Amino acid sequence: MTALTLDTAINIIEAAFAKGAELKLKPLGVSVLDAGAHLVAFQRQDGASFLRPQMSAGKAYGALAIGMGSRRAEAFAKERPHLMAGVSDVSGGRVLPVVGGVLIRDKSGAIVGAVGISGDTSDNDEAAAIAGIEAAGFTADPG
Repeated sequence: MTALTLDTAINIIEAAFAKGAELKLKPLGVSVLDAGAHLVAFQRQDGASFLRPQMSAGKAYGALAIGMGSRRAEAFAKERPHLMAGVSDVSGGRVLPVVGGVLIRDKSGAIVGAVGISGDTSDNDEAAAIAGIEAAGFTADPG
């Protein structure tokens, strides 16, 4: 398994912000978590709301918690709301099953972390996360 370094996390964030600028997105908050769901790096663009750290981390944490990108996690929450409520309860409310949490996979397919982005529409958040992950040489798994 490839380690997710601080330098790599910063590169992911910078590339995600560049994609946001290219798409003219609203100000973003980007969280990068390692495979153990520990925060490696977070940055919030000027003008992003004060809950962006919690929301972006919740998207990434949720993806890691259930082992699937948050696009699938959001669908899963709709299909089995009782189970997702339980997952949220046992996580202390840290799971946010909303599109914008993308798993980071290395060349072997192992999960090395996740990126969560919050600030624009969920689809745009996801696009910026995918761009950041791919720019760092990893495979993005949005679910």
